[in-house]
Amino acid sequence: MHIQLTPRLAEIAALVPEGARLADVGTDHAFLPLSLLLSGKIESAIASDLRTGPLAHARKNAEECGCLDKISLRLGAGLEEIAAAECDTVTVAGMGGETIAQILRDAPWCKDGRHMLILQPMTMIPALRQFLWSQGFEIQREAICTEGWRTYVILCAVGTGGHTAGVGKPLEACYCSSALLEAPGAAAYLQTLLRRERNALEGMLRGRQVAASRLSSQKQIVQNLEHALEGKL
Repeated sequence: MHIQLTPRLAEIAALVPEGARLADVGTDHAFLPLSLLLSGKIESAIASDLRTGPLAHARKNAEECGCLDKISLRLGAGLEEIAAAECDTVTVAGMGGETIAQILRDAPWCKDGRHMLILQPMTMIPALRQFLWSQGFEIQREAICTEGWRTYVILCAVGTGGHTAGVGKPLEACYCSSALLEAPGAAAYLQTLLRRERNALEGMLRGRQVAASRLSSQKQIVQNLEHALEGKL
């Protein structure tokens, strides 16, 4: 069986360290871990999903790939069926930023500094950055990829066992990070994001009954993105 990853999953796969023991949360059909096993990039994989249907498809795919001896299929939400000692790399992709944050909140061992987290939120990216910084994670790398009409951001984070420079940042300051600025394609992505947030601000200014605090927050978001594009983050 040949597995052709989508651009989004291929970018995530590229970020997984060589020889990793991977835990893929919300694995769906297990295309990501199976592709990595077939290429020999990872040592072993745990594929978890909270739905029986996708997990059945994952098992079928694993059988066709001849990988059943290298992959463990788990039924459960988030990381609840996975122990810290079983993996050193965790991928969570295709979920909302707040859902990803809750998965990590429910598994405190993720913060021990011995696990690389590769996270691809579909929504609420600033909220996920804010959570990671508030919990003492360091965002070591961010990647940007395009699939169809949509652009995705992938974050690589590691627990520090303490605090990072981003602890206590307000949400307005979490629309960008130094790691994002170093990613290929960052300028174009930030320009698109800035255009969207400027449009939102203009809509607020034209509207009525917008709370002063909400308006001030939106102005700060726009200003922070402008500074990021100017290299003043």
